[in-house]
This record gives sequence, structure tokens and C-alpha cells, in this order.
Amino acid sequence: MTVEATFSSESVLIGLSVLLVVLFYQFRHLSKRHASLPPGPPAHWFRGYAVSGSYVPRQFANLTQQYGPVFTVKQGRDTVVVIGRYEARNCAANEIMNKHAADLVDRPRQVAAGEILSGNMRVVVTGAGSYWRKLRKALHAMMQPKVAVTYEPAQMRNAKRYILDLLEDPEHHLEHGRRYAVSFIMELAYGKTTPTSYSDPVAKAINRAISHFADARSPGAFYVDRFPILRYIPLFASKLERWHNEELTLFKEQLATVKQQMAKGEAPPSFGTYLLQGQAELGLTDNEAAYLAGSMFGAGSHSTAATLGFVTMAAACFPDTQAKVQAQLDKVVGRDRLPTFADKQFLPEVEAFILEVFRWRPVSIMGVPHRSTRDIIWRDYVIPAGTTVLGCHWAIAHDEDVYPEPEKFDPRRWLDEKGELRKDVKFPAFGFGRRVCPGQEIAERSAFVNIALVLWAFNIARDPEKPIDTYAILDSTIAYPLPFSVKFEERITNVKDLIMSHQE
Repeated sequence: MTVEATFSSESVLIGLSVLLVVLFYQFRHLSKRHASLPPGPPAHWFRGYAVSGSYVPRQFANLTQQYGPVFTVKQGRDTVVVIGRYEARNCAANEIMNKHAADLVDRPRQVAAGEILSGNMRVVVTGAGSYWRKLRKALHAMMQPKVAVTYEPAQMRNAKRYILDLLEDPEHHLEHGRRYAVSFIMELAYGKTTPTSYSDPVAKAINRAISHFADARSPGAFYVDRFPILRYIPLFASKLERWHNEELTLFKEQLATVKQQMAKGEAPPSFGTYLLQGQAELGLTDNEAAYLAGSMFGAGSHSTAATLGFVTMAAACFPDTQAKVQAQLDKVVGRDRLPTFADKQFLPEVEAFILEVFRWRPVSIMGVPHRSTRDIIWRDYVIPAGTTVLGCHWAIAHDEDVYPEPEKFDPRRWLDEKGELRKDVKFPAFGFGRRVCPGQEIAERSAFVNIALVLWAFNIARDPEKPIDTYAILDSTIAYPLPFSVKFEERITNVKDLIMSHQE
């Protein structure tokens, strides 16, 4: 065989190999194109899908009815895939958010809330990577279940204060819920054991910071999210920068107090002492440590306070369900002592009530957006890498396949025929996959002890002169009930004496 023939054969072989590779990738590309994005409403070429009016979660629930369990909306140049059903039969949320957890651990870029307001230091909006893993590791060390048990005395102490507040001033029940949440988080984060009033300047500053973060996360609230280049123009970023400086100063001052107490040997155990003792090992700057401790407020205090508000609303609006919980409390606890964490396993009615509150009026009403890091195939659709994926909690909570009559507050849906908690019904109140809220155990314990105590101590009734609008919720990324009036009627004649004499 001649050299020319050999060369020609090799050229043909190489050419065929290249052609096969090209055809393979072309086929893959065509396959992906054939598997299109989930359907969705028409969008304007520039601004995308225009959300009309207020209360976006309810609109997303309506779009779920129209386009199916998973749909696509365009927000400017961004593509957002919204999951609006948990679906017992088709498992939309479970199949996408949990089974593809590794592909959805990232967060989309959030210029307003993440980069400017939080200085890229707030864990909930931090993208996946080594920095996020470092923050998550530090949080996990203080929030894992075996550690969460140690916070029960602080939760019980502040819950008893909550009942006393309601006895003394029932009109401001929502503010008392905020006080509980702020006081407990202050103790958890900084070791502060003296009760914090809701009118305390630090409490007010914390609530302002929470409100600012919620505002910054609201879709379309700041142009810098749509056009990041605008962050360098003071007109568009100055408010966010001012908010950042205010909350950073607040967080640093709280941690500085802990540091001073440590120097004197007077600092009680707290997340702050843990961070300061291990700061070098954790690899955190002073600002990062301050933000990590301070970030507890956004995730912990607001959600707990909102949950207590919705508990009060549900108890007043659905007295029959309240009575079922109280009947079990009377049977298990009686009226001569307080319910405690030791009673938890014997009070499934209380736990079912909590689970139904989480579903009926979810606090993280929109959910927190994820970002796909690779293509995700679901049914005949593809969610391309780089897409924002949002599990809308309000829409999921109204999945009639899983939660029949979703607007009915029905704790029995969480119990089996024996009155025990069902394991086959779930609701993602604390998020999905690897970005599930690290403080879930603590939040659930706070909900239990407060709900058990308040329904043991009081009958909560409607005020006949002031109807309750159960849809009157703060129009934000974090739900909170707007002010409403109820009556707290004492069930236990000597409740104040029992609380004051109770030993933890």
C-alpha cells in the first residue's frame, strides 16, 4: 500500500470520526431544543411577564391552574421556572427540587438583596461554592438537632413571657409575638438573657433590617436587579447602600458586646461566642462573622413572629379545630401544670395544628429562588442550566390533589385514623434540597412550645365587632398578618401563678 493510500485512509477515518462527533452533539442539541421550557404566559420582549396588581403568589397560583404544575415566566432577560404543585401523583416539586438538589444548590444573582444590601455576606442569598459551604458549616454546628435541644430552656422562658404579655395586654398580640422572636434570637445569637421589649431600640432596628431585606428581594423593586450596571449610579443604589451600612453597624455592635463579655469572662454560651472563638479556624472576617450571627434575625425572628400571628388567626377563625387541640392538652397535661417539651410526643393534635398553619399561611410565601447549574429534564420539558427555579409555597399549599379544600384550615389532614401524624403528607415550609433552612429544628420547637402554651392558657375568639380578613397579609416576599383583633379568654383560672411558679 502506498503512503498516499495510507494517508488517504487515515484522513477518511479522522473525517468520519469528526463527523460522528458533530452529529452526536447536533443530535443532543436538537433533542434539547425539542424538549422545550414548560409553557407559560406571553411576555413582552423587553420587560417580560408583567405582574398586574398586587399579591404575586396568588397570581402564580392562578397561573398554575392555567398552565400546569410547572410553568415559565420571563422577567426582563431572565427565565424563571415556577413550580406550583407538590402533586402526590406527579411529584412536580419533589421530582425537580429534591431529586435534582445537587443541580439546584445555587442561587441566582441578586444584586439588590445579595450584593449591595448584604455585601455578599448573607447566607440565604449566597451562591453555591466554598464560601457558602463555610457559612453553612458554621450554622449547622449550632443548629443541628442534637444542639437544638439545648435551646429548649430559653424557648420555654420566652414563651412563658409571651403568655404573660397576652394576659397584660391582649390588644397588641402581634407585637408580643415579635418580642418573643427577637428575645429568643437575641439569646441564641448573643447570649442576652434579659427580655427584649418590642419597643427596644435594638428590636426596632432588627425589625427594620428584616423589612429592608424583604423589600430588596421583592421582584422588580430595584432596577439594579434587571440592569446590574446601574449599581454604580448613586441614584439607583444609594438607598440599598445606606441600609447595608445600618445593618452592618447593628450586627457588629451586637457581636462587639459579646467580645467584651468574653474578655471579662462573663459571656454566656451563644452563637456569637462560638463564632468569635472559632473565627480564625472558620476563616471569617469580622464583617462576615457579624453578618452570620445577624442573619439569624431575618430567618428566625420574622418567621416565628409571623407563625404566631397566623396561629392566633386560625384559632379564632376555626374554633372547632382549636377545641380539639385543647381537649388533648387537657387529657395529657391537665390544668394544674404547664405543657412542656416532654409532652410533645403525646400531643399530635398540637403538631398537626402547627403543620397546618405552616401550609395554610406559609411565611416564606414565594419561596427562595434557586439556580440550575445544569440542564434538568422533567417530563417532555427541559430546564436549561442558568435558569431561576422557584418553588412558590403559596401555590404549592393550594395543590388540591395533596391538600383537598386548601383554604379550609384542617389539621386532621396531617393525622391518620389512629390520630397519629401521617408520614405520607409533606409541605416544604422550610425550603427544598440542600438549601433547606438550617434553623428548621429550632423554628419547629419554638412553634410547638408557644402554640401548646397559648392554646392551653386561652380560648382565642373572634371580636364580633371586628371581622378578620384571613387574606390581609403583608404584600412582600415574607408573609406577615396585618393587624387584626381577637379576644383572649382565660381557660386556666390561676394561669399567671402557674407560669410564675414553673421551674424549667
